[in-house]
Amino acid sequence: MNKISSRVEVIIRRNLDEILSLRDSKVLKADNSYVSKGDLLCEQLIKDFIKTEAPEYALISEESPEGNLEALNSEKLIILDPIDGTENFVSGLKEWGVSFCVYEKGKCTEALLALPELDLYLKTGEEVKRFESRIAGISSSLTKEDILNLKDGFEYRIIGCCVYNMYNVVTGSYHSFENPKGAKVWDIIAGLNLALDNNLKVSVNNKEYHGELLRPDQKYIFRIEQN
Repeated sequence: MNKISSRVEVIIRRNLDEILSLRDSKVLKADNSYVSKGDLLCEQLIKDFIKTEAPEYALISEESPEGNLEALNSEKLIILDPIDGTENFVSGLKEWGVSFCVYEKGKCTEALLALPELDLYLKTGEEVKRFESRIAGISSSLTKEDILNLKDGFEYRIIGCCVYNMYNVVTGSYHSFENPKGAKVWDIIAGLNLALDNNLKVSVNNKEYHGELLRPDQKYIFRIEQN
């Protein structure tokens, strides 16, 4: 268990200083979000690892969308968001992460949530110290009207990094985390599966989620909450 994701964690740790040195290099993408050379370096490091150490795996990645749909035909698949929360990353905030997930024959075998600048890493099967929080985490993509339609929460947090939010709900630092507007597979699939691994209640598109592989050409609304 975690053979591949453990190697990816080592790669991130070893190259963190170089990744951080590139946070000032940013360009706007067509959707008005940023990509930095730090995103691209992180992706390339993991791509190189896959090519040399796990060549039987196809890759779905936010920053290399050209092969994403074709990759669905592979029985062995890796889904990657090299830097989630790029707006935070290029703004000098520490709340950014890496989302990494491995699927074989349609089932998740490994998942990794990494918050490198906070030195927090969570992988499938690891023991988790659980808090009992009343905080509801919500996505930074929501409008004022979206927020008014949410379920009542004792307090809310908007951080702007799905990996950070997923980590917090899995470890119990949030009671719940949701995005009713939708997010892409690379943003959420590692966190969804780690939530299932820790016996949390997970729904995708308003239906109970059981770890199914999600397509890269759609957005998915989701909610994770403590049982």
